[in-house]
Amino acid sequence: MKKKCLLLTAGFVVAATSALAGAHWGYVGDEGCDHWAELDPAYEMCGKGRNQSPVDLRDFIEAELEPIAFSYTGLVTEVLNNGHTIEGIYTAGSTISLGGKVYELKQFHFHHPSENHIEGKSFPLEAHLVHVAEDGSLAVVAVMFEYGEENGAIRKLWEQMPAEEGRKEAMATQVRAEELLPENRDYYRYQGSLTTPPCTEGVLWLMMKQPMTVSKEEVERFLHVMHHPDNRPVQPLNARAVLK
Repeated sequence: MKKKCLLLTAGFVVAATSALAGAHWGYVGDEGCDHWAELDPAYEMCGKGRNQSPVDLRDFIEAELEPIAFSYTGLVTEVLNNGHTIEGIYTAGSTISLGGKVYELKQFHFHHPSENHIEGKSFPLEAHLVHVAEDGSLAVVAVMFEYGEENGAIRKLWEQMPAEEGRKEAMATQVRAEELLPENRDYYRYQGSLTTPPCTEGVLWLMMKQPMTVSKEEVERFLHVMHHPDNRPVQPLNARAVLK
């Protein structure tokens, strides 16, 4: 079965049950990351973009970064296996505020190993909490996970994790997005892109500095369902500044 995925475009979030027109893509073989730009003209930014994600965050510039105002009031309603990742579909109304703009949390999903690196270090798991503002602009809050104690929120998500691509399951227990966030909300900031086709640029990346923990068993369970790693390699930073 060819894989279909659910994508964020620059202007809106594609509904969890829909498939976006465009060539099939994946992480390995002829549909893998190195070939995305060749698969469909709509994916050209994957090859020619200058502000692509993920990146290796380094050469930081000191800045007085405004605190992110988190207002997460909802919870995960369903867990979806879209063939590329496991996605937690979130209730409406949870937001972050930054720079006078409000972004609403739409979903979060996971990558193994981490897509972004920090000064050359890769992590076994990375969560992306995807937010959209009224004007269509995107902000991703990223959280790194290192091996350690079991993560209770991930354990509950994995209990409902569908093994079959394209399936989703209703949550039997409550999971809230803030359970994935570290206590210290200091962050790195850079401008990047979606890490999947069409690799749209103009995405605001907010990388939590403090990692969370996840057990090796939890990561192995995710990999067993995905069948292979689901990370795009790091892209050139070029002239971008990484603020901290």
